[in-house]
Amino acid sequence: MSAGPAIAPGRAAGGEPCVPGISPDIYSVADFERVSRMIHAEAGIVIGDAKRMLVYSRLAPLVRESGLGAFSLFLDSLPQQPQWRARTIAALTTNHTYFNREPHHYEHFGLEVRPGLLKALAAGQRVRLWSAACSSGEEVWTLAMTLLGPEKGPGLKLAGGNLRFLATDLAPHAVARAVAAQYDPAALDPVPADLRKTWVAVRDGVATISDDLRRLVSFRELNLLGDWPMRGVFDAIFCRNVMIYFDVPTKERLIHRLAQQLAPGGYLYIGHSERVSGPGSALLDIAGPTVYRRRAA
Repeated sequence: MSAGPAIAPGRAAGGEPCVPGISPDIYSVADFERVSRMIHAEAGIVIGDAKRMLVYSRLAPLVRESGLGAFSLFLDSLPQQPQWRARTIAALTTNHTYFNREPHHYEHFGLEVRPGLLKALAAGQRVRLWSAACSSGEEVWTLAMTLLGPEKGPGLKLAGGNLRFLATDLAPHAVARAVAAQYDPAALDPVPADLRKTWVAVRDGVATISDDLRRLVSFRELNLLGDWPMRGVFDAIFCRNVMIYFDVPTKERLIHRLAQQLAPGGYLYIGHSERVSGPGSALLDIAGPTVYRRRAA
């Protein structure tokens, strides 16, 4: 465990109580507002007043670990402590996901997108897919199983082609769990049984994703609001249930960037409560429920 942020002794900011039972000398409205501004600037996430207690519960363990005792002092330390700042942002992100979430997306991918990708791979062409907010990995593993299919031999032949998956997330702890690729076996129940049988091994009460799939996926920590190091375009991008936390301008900027990152004819999958708007909509056509296709020109 790393040492806490180094900062000279000082006084907490105090001020108006933020949540019942918590002294404003420890956590005040001013502290909450600072956190709200920081997470919006860094990750595009909008946190309203109703989330004051949530912010406290997520960050209080870090404040205690730092030894600083008060949110104001902890927040003061973050500009000089990039590792702690990253941990703070990660603690405020939501990493709720599960296997085969929004199954109509995988059904669409399997029926409408997969055949073209199989032809491309058979012809030696490049195929790239991106899980843009992969959380703990359930999305990208479901996608990989769907693409490779239920038969091991043909699946391995596909895996030997020019095929790669990129999976990114803002939260380091989520990425670490995705890389580990180990889950409670019951968590994989939503995945079709034939795919589970081929690509998942269950041993001693732990379900582990096949090494054949794991070799295809590159995991990276990535802030979707920051710089994107990827040079090539993608045949499909899954970016689901992330934009629900953003304000409209942030959503529209992200949609435009995602559309630009798609190959002509490539597909964008977003969450069931999310919609495409802004300049990115000029590049995309509706291809299904919360599925969009990049225009060829």
